[in-house]
Amino acid sequence: MDQAKIEELKAIAHRVRCDIIWALAHAGSGHPGGSLSATDFGVALYFHALRHDPKNPCWEGRDRVIFSKGHVSPLVFSLLAESGYIERQELKTFRKLGSRLQGHPNMECPGIEVGTGSLGQGLSVAVGMALGLRMNRSDSRVYCIMGDGENQEGATWEAIMSAGHYKLDNLCVVLDNNGLQIDGWVEDVMGLAPLADKWRAFRWHIIEIDGHDMAQCVQAFEDAKKVKGQPTVIIAKTIKGKGVSFMENEAEWHGKAPKRDEAIRALQELACPLEYFDF
Repeated sequence: MDQAKIEELKAIAHRVRCDIIWALAHAGSGHPGGSLSATDFGVALYFHALRHDPKNPCWEGRDRVIFSKGHVSPLVFSLLAESGYIERQELKTFRKLGSRLQGHPNMECPGIEVGTGSLGQGLSVAVGMALGLRMNRSDSRVYCIMGDGENQEGATWEAIMSAGHYKLDNLCVVLDNNGLQIDGWVEDVMGLAPLADKWRAFRWHIIEIDGHDMAQCVQAFEDAKKVKGQPTVIIAKTIKGKGVSFMENEAEWHGKAPKRDEAIRALQELACPLEYFDF
């Protein structure tokens, strides 16, 4: 991919980060930390790797995306707005009564394949989808976005084992390895190291990247498509709250929306246009 395309993706990631803070400011609740850490590879997925048609969300030939870490709905809805599934102004209804943009993704919103929120369950659904698509001789791929804390869940390892056993090379997990969960550092709560070796032991192909390097994100998705006979996990090293200085690497921003003055400061740090300051 040429540098111009990389710069275009970076610009999209910048708008998505602005939208995340904007939506959270209007809602007064939500999860900024993991949304901001997953933004760069999320953009690489939706605007480079993914085969989809926002004007025809149920197109049979589409790839499927499952956000197992469903609490990052500010990111999910911002990606859907940027892609054209929904109008950007709808982000102002995030978490409002009657809105289809709730605290976790739900299937009322176009582009959402399955409602998610209970951590550790998304990969099981992804494995079932990938297996079903292969049985139907479809060449569609399944992408599952997970938080690293989900690797503490027993059901996750059953799904990992199943995918390896069935050699699901149409399945790609992106692991948002920001190292933090709601209660603190992952390694303090329930250590995962050596993470890559554990996935490798279950017959997965491993790709490790800097999850904020757009070129690496793009290349990782390209490499994953070439892997045959085994599923792929992209372990993306990221920073929770990436882009906002007072949120970065702070566990308290896992599930706390910024107050008005904090949102203004965050938008200023992100150099967002004036239109974002309408709350």
